Amino acid sequence: MANQRLLETFVRLCEIRSPTGEEREVADTILAELRALGLEVSEDDAAAPAAAGAGNILARLPGSSEKWVMFCAHIDTVPHRGQIEVVDDGGVFRSRGETILGADNKAAVAVFMELVARHVNEPPPVGIELLLTVAEEQGLRGAKAFDTSSLRSACGFVADHASSIGEVIVTSPTQQRVIADFTGVEAHAGIRPEDGSNAIAAAAAAISRMELGRLDESSTANVGVIEGGTSGNVVPGHCRITAEARSLDASRAAELAGALSEACAWGASEHGCDVDVRVEELFRGYEVPRSSPSLGLAEAGLRRAGFEPLRTATGGGSDANALIAAGFDCVLLANGTHANHTADESVSASGLDAMLEVCEGILVEAAESATEAAEISG
Repeated sequence: MANQRLLETFVRLCEIRSPTGEEREVADTILAELRALGLEVSEDDAAAPAAAGAGNILARLPGSSEKWVMFCAHIDTVPHRGQIEVVDDGGVFRSRGETILGADNKAAVAVFMELVARHVNEPPPVGIELLLTVAEEQGLRGAKAFDTSSLRSACGFVADHASSIGEVIVTSPTQQRVIADFTGVEAHAGIRPEDGSNAIAAAAAAISRMELGRLDESSTANVGVIEGGTSGNVVPGHCRITAEARSLDASRAAELAGALSEACAWGASEHGCDVDVRVEELFRGYEVPRSSPSLGLAEAGLRRAGFEPLRTATGGGSDANALIAAGFDCVLLANGTHANHTADESVSASGLDAMLEVCEGILVEAAESATEAAEISG
């Protein structure tokens, strides 16, 4: 039977608007509710460096042993128009209308809040740390600004992969972002077009020279935004394209970003324009070692909850990329959500319940592994 309190928390959080940079209201709601439960709660100073509406939230609930584990989710969403209204479609939560649902990543946030609420009166077998980050959707900026040395946990679990519960993400790519600003010369398009240099044409030529889409089994490239010009009767003097390259091989991602940059230089030259290209690594990829404690606990917790773990790779990034890059042992887990970032986004009530049971399984397995370690050392 579905956990009604969990479902109500999920709906309430989803209906609070929180695109990256606008996290203040949902952060205040979460802070108040966690403090009302009696948890030790703090907010860091990541808002400014992360260009977010709030800082990262860290909450702690002590357990009956000295061991701690960390669960991580983000509270921001991708941009959307209109107010989110959640509907229950026969046990599957969707958004009414054309907005996202916000299950990315409020499904996990709600599950984690229910996890600690369950254990307020009866301590969990190990201490629980909740790390709820901001600005994840725009380059993992909150997690990058978080000080992992403030954690008491030695390992953690990020529940932010949109697929069926059971998948354990052991490989993630490096992402390079390429922003190219083409500068031409404006002129009247009907009277003196020969006096102009068309920045949009330069950008279009550059794009036509790029290899885009899936380039090999582990690499992709894309142009996601092109914007420029002022009016249909003016030869455009400016155009910007935003592109990206991803690969499970970091050197391959850098190589692909270089190829995108070279195409931009060629397009600008062909149309008598200048171009300024900026390349930024948004996140570094990783491969979780087989010896990772977080990997072992995640798979044991999944089995305890009745799921057979499936190790897999992803083409996306998550807070796990930033935390692992900072030297913290963690693993990314599927959370049962689907079609994230779209109006078809959904998660089932049974999926939320299952995610909660996986977390409970991880707690039990962490306590048992701590006991075994103590017996061996003793």
